[in-house]
Amino acid sequence: MLPGTIGETIALIEAAGGQAFGLAADLEDPEQRAGLIDRVVQRTGRLDILVNNAGYADYSMVEDMSLETFDRTVEHYIRTPFVLTQKAIPHMRRLGAGWIVNIGSVTGLAPVRPYREYNKTSGDVIYASMKAALHRFTQGVAAELLKDNIAVNAVGPSTAVRTPGAASLIPDTFPTEPVEYLAETVLAMCHRPAAERTGLVAFSLHYPWSQGLTVHSLDGREVLPPLEPPATANPNILPAGL
Repeated sequence: MLPGTIGETIALIEAAGGQAFGLAADLEDPEQRAGLIDRVVQRTGRLDILVNNAGYADYSMVEDMSLETFDRTVEHYIRTPFVLTQKAIPHMRRLGAGWIVNIGSVTGLAPVRPYREYNKTSGDVIYASMKAALHRFTQGVAAELLKDNIAVNAVGPSTAVRTPGAASLIPDTFPTEPVEYLAETVLAMCHRPAAERTGLVAFSLHYPWSQGLTVHSLDGREVLPPLEPPATANPNILPAGL
C-alpha cells in the first residue's frame, strides 16, 4: 500500500478504532469534480471540512513550458479549489459552521533578493504563482463567509515535505521537514473560533514555534522536539501567519 494514499489513510483510521471510507474522483474531469461534494454528502449526510490538497506539478522554465502544463497547473490549484469550495458552501451553511483548508506553499511568497540559485533554475514559477493565487483566494473567501461561521485557511510547509510524489522535484540540498509539524499547525487552528482564525495563511515550522505549540506524532502518542525554522527559510514568512 503506497504511503499517503486513500487506502493507507483508511487503514490507519480503522486500526485506531475509527470509521472511514474513500471516494475516488479525477479532479481534471469536470463532471467528476463537480459531483464529488454531492457524492460525499449522499454518503455522510453532511459536510464539515473540505481540504483542497490535490495537486499537479511539472516544473519547467517559463520559456520552455508547454501550454498543456500551464493549463493543468492552473486547473489543479485554482479551478479545482474554486469548484469544490463553491459546491461545499451550501452544505456548510446549512450546518451553521464549516472549515475549508487549502494547502498553500512557501513558494507562493515573493522570492528572496538577491535571488537564490533555486529561484533561477527550479522552474517553479507557474506552480508558485498558482499557490500565491490560492493564498489570496483563501483570504478573500474567508471574508465572504465570515457571516456564515465558515472558516477558510491555508497552511503550507515552511520549507518542503519530501513526500513520494514530490521527492523528484526537491533538490537533495533543499531543506525539508517532517509532515507532523504541518499537521499540528492545522490541528491548532481548529481549536480556535472561526472568526479568530479565518483567513489565516500559516506555515508549518513558523506557526508552532511562534505559538509555543506542542507537536505530536501523527498517531498522537509521541511528543516531537520543538523545531525552529531554519535560517534559510524565506524571511517573508510571518511567524504567526499572514
